[in-house]
Amino acid sequence: MKINTMKRVLSGVLIAIGMFSCTNLDETLYDKISADETELTADDLTTIVAPAYAQLRIVYWRWNGLFDIYEESSDLIVTPFRVGIGWGDLYIDMHKHTWGAAIEHGANLWERAYAGINMCNQAAFQIEALGQVENKDKVLAELRALRAIYYYLLLDNFRNVPIITKFDVPKGFLPEQNTGQEVYDFIEKELQEVLPLLNEENSQKTYGRVTKWVAKMTLAKLYLNSQVYLGTARWDDALAEVEDIIASGKFSLMSSYSGNFLVNNTNTPEEIFSIPFSKEFTADQNTYYPFKTLHPLSAATYNMPEPWGGSCGIPQFIDTYDEDDSRLEESWRGGLQFKASGEPIMDGNKQFEYPNYMTSVDAAEYWEGYRFVKYEIPIGFTISPDNDVPLYRYADVLMIKAECLMRKGQADAAAAIVTDIRKRAFKADPDKATVTGAQLVGGSTYAYGKYENGAVTEADAGTIQYGRFLDELAWEFVGEHHRKQDLIRFGVYTTKRWLTHKPNGDFRVIFPIPQPQMETNPNLEQNPGY
Repeated sequence: MKINTMKRVLSGVLIAIGMFSCTNLDETLYDKISADETELTADDLTTIVAPAYAQLRIVYWRWNGLFDIYEESSDLIVTPFRVGIGWGDLYIDMHKHTWGAAIEHGANLWERAYAGINMCNQAAFQIEALGQVENKDKVLAELRALRAIYYYLLLDNFRNVPIITKFDVPKGFLPEQNTGQEVYDFIEKELQEVLPLLNEENSQKTYGRVTKWVAKMTLAKLYLNSQVYLGTARWDDALAEVEDIIASGKFSLMSSYSGNFLVNNTNTPEEIFSIPFSKEFTADQNTYYPFKTLHPLSAATYNMPEPWGGSCGIPQFIDTYDEDDSRLEESWRGGLQFKASGEPIMDGNKQFEYPNYMTSVDAAEYWEGYRFVKYEIPIGFTISPDNDVPLYRYADVLMIKAECLMRKGQADAAAAIVTDIRKRAFKADPDKATVTGAQLVGGSTYAYGKYENGAVTEADAGTIQYGRFLDELAWEFVGEHHRKQDLIRFGVYTTKRWLTHKPNGDFRVIFPIPQPQMETNPNLEQNPGY
């Protein structure tokens, strides 16, 4: 059992977190602390700050949340219609990029992120009212940085959203909509201003909380995608932020790739910012993916309750893996299946198998497709596993550095970094870990095009610039809320076909402002194309 203090506090605070939109800000205070309590320290303020952090769990793993937004709208994971079972529906809209303003994924992110922003504003409001408190300025800086992370998610997925920095707003307050440029500038300014006040440690005391390195990582992400957001590349700025993180010496790659995703994955050397989960306190918010991805027969593999079996890997992506890349087996369950005891799982008179095959996204059999198992599934669990989510990890820092170097014309230097990351995935054949600069800037190994009945029937023409580097991102970060953003940055999201997805308009790089928000706030203007 994870015993980290901050994790217990973040997991155990019993708060009724409402699901409200940005137009419903007049919520009741969760805690009332007298301003006469002048001996409080930053540690004592944890119960005030905790709800703003706890909301990240809901943003990430609550149904149709952040994980699905970045993965199921991409070329890696899909939830097809399962013949005789169901699924499909809005998940196929995500896959085909045919969603409208009522898509639940977009509405959920908007409401949940603004709930987090409101909790940041609320906590700051309460702390400001306390008077003289030890380290008060540091805690307020931490809340501003956390709020900026929520806005970063909104910018990435909606662009033009309201900026709200106060909790004590008038009743009936309807915020004005800000431009993407204004939101971008706000995030950058907030993070830069609070950097000197943020904790620089990487220890149990700061686990799951925003530190200087978390803020720098968010800035690096902001700059990495600046060309997408604003039309202006900022590779040097992104590089400077990750160089600072590397120079700190506080983080390192784990020797085992899978170690990042174990049930007991608290305080690994690779984690920069994690969302803590606990089976004791957050069972209804932990990962549900073992249930959503595995076929019911796989219950015998893990001695677990019966799964529901919807999601799977897109065959074209699975085909890109080198057979000696250990990340294939560490991330996916495919081929013949066995019980926890080692005996074959039988389906009638034949052994049950997950083939890397799909008939159609509109008519897939229950057993079709590899299943995502990157987060460790413990044998004998009865409720959702409580693996912490590494929102930012050190491998990402290194890959951002490599990408910036590559885009600045230093492909060989980038290749050396990528090679180091690949080494732990090719321990059985170290020579295969080596990648060259020429390879990184070359085309992708992904067979883009229309796929049906187990084959690509209409291949897409044209080479993806830096396509091999895009492949490297997929192999390293599949299932880690990366792919939508990466596909957009590399010009693939609205230009290439995979499975049944086909290009459906450049405006799809962002989601529509959710219909409920449009109906309740006349100050909002719908995003172009919707």
